[in-house]
Amino acid sequence: MLRGIYTGASGMVAQMHRMDALSNNLANVDVTGYKQDVPVGKAFPELLIRRMNEHIITLPMGSVDRSPVVGKLGTGVELNEVYTVFSQGSLKETGNPFDLSLNGKGFFEIETPEGLRYTRNGSFVIGKEGFLLTKEGYPVLGENGPIQLKLNNFVVDSQGRIFQNADFAEDPTRLVSMEENSWENTEYVDTLRVLDFSQLRYLQKQGSSLWRGTEESGEPFATDLGNSTKVIQGFLEASNVNPVTEMVKMIEVNRAYEMNQKVIQTHETLAGKLINEVVRV
Repeated sequence: MLRGIYTGASGMVAQMHRMDALSNNLANVDVTGYKQDVPVGKAFPELLIRRMNEHIITLPMGSVDRSPVVGKLGTGVELNEVYTVFSQGSLKETGNPFDLSLNGKGFFEIETPEGLRYTRNGSFVIGKEGFLLTKEGYPVLGENGPIQLKLNNFVVDSQGRIFQNADFAEDPTRLVSMEENSWENTEYVDTLRVLDFSQLRYLQKQGSSLWRGTEESGEPFATDLGNSTKVIQGFLEASNVNPVTEMVKMIEVNRAYEMNQKVIQTHETLAGKLINEVVRV
């Protein structure tokens, strides 16, 4: 009977983990480049139930239990892992030339005091010394290291190549495509480092929309910019969280939690009757 209490308790703990993941998803629904977390549960091994004291044959070397199998009994569930869904988020136009998004696989490479980190959040700014930075002040890396711009305007093409032109410095808020101008005074600056991993599920979240590579995720490799992955300037990638779906899941979690509570209460009531009534008789 106590096994039923443990089974119900394990179900409640599993629903608590689900609620934590759903709450975190909803809290970050407006965070640029955020990826949805999905908790994955794992069932404990099932037990075979047999009838007691039936068909036991005594032999010289011992006894053999030939009791018929009644069925299986589940022993509960536990959290196995929190899986991140790396599906593409929708692209929202901002008109800001400092906003970059990735349409496809890959991450921008960022230099932090703790080492190299990776992000899908392309909401960048220009620092005092002309470096392209994240909102937290971390340099965005190109093929030649931190990207430094001499002018207050730049253009990024779909292949991640960065150009700057003195003719457009007068209006830094206007996006200028390569087709709209002659590019006579254009200067090539650098190419964004956009990297991907073979095992995305083993990346670790570091906060501030940053990811850290691990031994299990493998070494990062360059993406096929311009083809499978394109850099789009003036757009930001929204999170891939659907708030309506997450709210529905929260309702399911609350109901499942209440059902496990009732299982525990029922077993507690039965245990009380067993102790106070059956044993007394």
